[in-house]
Amino acid sequence: MKLKDQFRFVRQNMKKNRTRVYMTILATAMGCAFLIVLASVGFGLQKSVVKEITERRIMTQIDVYGQETSENGGYRQLDGKDVQIFEEMSDVKAVTRRIMLQQEAKYSIGDYQQSAQTVVANFPSEISAGFELSEGSLAKDKTEVVVGYNFPLNLAVQGEQTEEMFDDKGQLKEEFRYNGKLIGETIHLTVRKLEEGKQIEKVFEVKVAGISKKPTKEWAEDRSVYISEELLKDIEEFTGTPKGIVLDSAEQVKPADLEASKNTFDDVKIYAENMEAVQGIVDSLKEKDYATYSVVNELKEVNLMFAIAKAGLIFIGTIAILIASIGIYNTMTMAVTERAPDIGIMKAIGANPRIIKKIFLLESSYIGLIGALIGTIVSYGISYAVNIVIPLIIKQAFGEETPPELIFSDIPLSLPIICIVICYGVTILSGLRPAQRATRVDVLRAMRREV
Repeated sequence: MKLKDQFRFVRQNMKKNRTRVYMTILATAMGCAFLIVLASVGFGLQKSVVKEITERRIMTQIDVYGQETSENGGYRQLDGKDVQIFEEMSDVKAVTRRIMLQQEAKYSIGDYQQSAQTVVANFPSEISAGFELSEGSLAKDKTEVVVGYNFPLNLAVQGEQTEEMFDDKGQLKEEFRYNGKLIGETIHLTVRKLEEGKQIEKVFEVKVAGISKKPTKEWAEDRSVYISEELLKDIEEFTGTPKGIVLDSAEQVKPADLEASKNTFDDVKIYAENMEAVQGIVDSLKEKDYATYSVVNELKEVNLMFAIAKAGLIFIGTIAILIASIGIYNTMTMAVTERAPDIGIMKAIGANPRIIKKIFLLESSYIGLIGALIGTIVSYGISYAVNIVIPLIIKQAFGEETPPELIFSDIPLSLPIICIVICYGVTILSGLRPAQRATRVDVLRAMRREV
């Protein structure tokens, strides 16, 4: 019997008992839809978490916090020698290093002021890492500074700030902020120190040379002021402490601790040439006892956690398909009983037992694959509805808005393929025993309908 004839024979037999076959296909479709929709929750949440991580972090960025010391198991701050080691490593694009003024300085121009973080940055490395200006130029001497993009937007009228000064997004309203030209203007940098419990302030005049480019992320803000290393030394000379740390003379601070903070960096970042090079750089740093963080490491942990969760969900969904396989087994067993005369005739005219077995396996495969395809189509519709309906339910029931980027259900192409493979395998196992039984039917008994 040709393969084409076998398929035609299978379809004819399925039409004879269409109601039972349709119900079996429906049960299989429900099992597949359950598996896909259940697992799609894991895929959807993973996609949301990964998207959140990758949007908030640069994929090629590696944060280095310090190097472990053999003395007490603590970590020491990084210095110029460490930066040189990092720059000599292969696949390193740039190494940025920043020194932070250890007090919140106050900046003012006319009747406007704000407090901002003050940073000493190495601009050649910053530019290699992607730092850009929206206008102006880089500082050329110690009296010039570069301000962050959001710095002018937060220069507020002096005095107590009230809720009326801010909009719904927490931004300073235009009528309360500085709207004049800032490039080339002189602003006042005020720092302080404590002597015998009294606060003493000193004002440094600096000129704004440039403004950094707007951050690419909507949630990000750059309100920092980038000063020269020479200006930081003048501030240290005034405060009498490294990096302008504010200390009262009564405070007991070890001189060794202050000395250790000299000539060190507070923020060091390594930028790899590409994402593939990140893991190699991180491994090299760990061998040298450097404490690091990279989004690639975080993604590996997140993906591992979700891989375990998705495997568990797929396992639970497979149980539904196994339940549906009982219906397939029952349908094929009934088919063998009802078609005993046909099997007897096929054997009488010389049909090979393998052909008979193949016919019944084809029929069970038909049921399983059709059910899997229908279940896949239905699951896509359910997934689409879930992403629309669940946020509405949460809003109505709890009065909370879900983040717009949160995905409750996502069905990648691999998920239906996994489902179809599982369904096909279960279908073959369900139809195998009835198919084997069909090959053992006795011709004479079959003709007398005694199977």
